[in-house]
Amino acid sequence: MVKTDKKTDYKTLLVQIDKASGIMTVTLNRPEKKNAMSFAMMHELIAVAKSIDKDKRVRAVILTGAGGSFCSGIDLGDLNQPKNQAFALWELIKPCQSLFQRACLVWRDVPVPVIVAMQDYCLGAGLQLALAADIRVSHSNCQFAVMEAKWGLVPDMGLTQAAYGIVRADILKELAMTARILPAEQAHKLGLISHIDDEPMQYATRLATELATRSPDAVLASKRVVNKMYTQSPITLYQEKLWQIKLMLGNNRKLALKKVKDASVSYGKRQFR
Repeated sequence: MVKTDKKTDYKTLLVQIDKASGIMTVTLNRPEKKNAMSFAMMHELIAVAKSIDKDKRVRAVILTGAGGSFCSGIDLGDLNQPKNQAFALWELIKPCQSLFQRACLVWRDVPVPVIVAMQDYCLGAGLQLALAADIRVSHSNCQFAVMEAKWGLVPDMGLTQAAYGIVRADILKELAMTARILPAEQAHKLGLISHIDDEPMQYATRLATELATRSPDAVLASKRVVNKMYTQSPITLYQEKLWQIKLMLGNNRKLALKKVKDASVSYGKRQFR
């Protein structure tokens, strides 16, 4: 594979396209952080997805991670910087989709199929990104979790849209409430992932190659009509943001951060209704 042009030179991503097949590979490239999702990565994910609208050479996209891991979640060190905290608060307050939601949900809108090839970790932000793709292929060693409850927060990166129609409501509630980590086999049984294979990237490439042999318009139409079956109201996405603001300002959020380091810490009474 070769890079298409200078516009694909990103700081947190590797973007390559096979000119013969039209398969684009987008690799989360922060291996030293297990590809934790930084603010820069979110911006770049959106930029790459938008570029596909204009690049009609692209027939399919594979999302994967460098260094043996897909994504270990949001980069908390980046998020906790004062300037980023202020920016994050604004993203939660404004009425349209937040940066966090767009970084994931934008992949539902690209006009080609998006396949995720995962291994090692797919946690928090990583899982919400994967659920927004069309097809998910996992190594048997991969671990999955909706992690936000561990930090006293709620999933707010488009989970209500991306998981709708993929995971049963009762299962999703349990995962979101417990922050439990699941092995790939259990995640597959629950519907979080489409396929398990010991060579997920090879499997994804074979599938992308097969899809590239079909009419690109027929493939696009299939994606659009099925997604339309599971389209949520924008109010649902706003509920993610509203509840995140409440939790961030609440007392139990502070206690959750302490409890990560000291299991003996107890939560206070429920503040909200």
